[in-house]
Amino acid sequence: MEASMVQADGKKRAALGKGIESLLGPRVPVAPVAAAVAVEATGKPLEIAVEKIERNPLQTRTTFNEASLVELANSIKANGVMQPITVREIGGGTYQLIMGERRWRASQMAGKATIPAIVKQVNDAQAMEMTIVENLQREDLNPMEQARAFDQLNRTFGLTQEQMAIRTGKDRASIGNFLRLLKLPLTMQTLVEIGKLSVGHAKALLALENADAMMAAGMKVSQLELSVRQTENYVQSLLSGGLELTERPAAKPAVVIDPNVREAQERLQQKLGLRVTIEDKGGKGKVVIEYGGVEEFDHILGALGSE
Repeated sequence: MEASMVQADGKKRAALGKGIESLLGPRVPVAPVAAAVAVEATGKPLEIAVEKIERNPLQTRTTFNEASLVELANSIKANGVMQPITVREIGGGTYQLIMGERRWRASQMAGKATIPAIVKQVNDAQAMEMTIVENLQREDLNPMEQARAFDQLNRTFGLTQEQMAIRTGKDRASIGNFLRLLKLPLTMQTLVEIGKLSVGHAKALLALENADAMMAAGMKVSQLELSVRQTENYVQSLLSGGLELTERPAAKPAVVIDPNVREAQERLQQKLGLRVTIEDKGGKGKVVIEYGGVEEFDHILGALGSE
């Protein structure tokens, strides 16, 4: 976050995010698992033929941004692969990816014959856990990919939400919210995955509990392009026996949010796993944190360092 924000008169004032830095701590990216592996491995990475490496069938990540891959491929053409991928030998002179699929794909696009790789001696279960955890430490997985990955850690390895939080560096309340997405009908999960519905929309729809009701309401929300707040009001209306929507409610005038305030708001939401609204007027305002139960309230207190 910038250290200052510019007002309309051209003068700078202290950024709202400065106080949030003191609450959350400086932004330090979680070190990817691959980096730790590279440090622990003995010897230099091997140059392995790209064609000898197979995609990991246990990979939980299903979507890759094409433009981002092209950028990475161009960088690899100019500078090479800066961080080795991690693989395991599966026999016959072939290898299976554990971590680094983007680098492997981009190397193929860049026309590279080989790629630096650390070879790990791990079994299926270890490889699967390493792949899932590495993916969850990234920030570009879509919500459903994260939900399925956490579910896989629970079902395959029996990890609790607390243990998953420790392994991945994610907040436990956020993990719970992601896992709840799997209660959505499959069609609704697809809409969340492609960005037609947000996690906020999904959380509102889950209050309906019945799959058919969620399906009908979700399609209406998507068709009318309702905001999260409108969706929450719509769901409450359905729960109280209100009338069905036939058209999109009149939208309130759009509120222009300072980029620094928006970033601080997003960081707080990511940290707490809850809906956060920052109302800022000239450097003064309020932070509103919404919680859905005693457990989420206790989580807020814990995050603030309160007993």
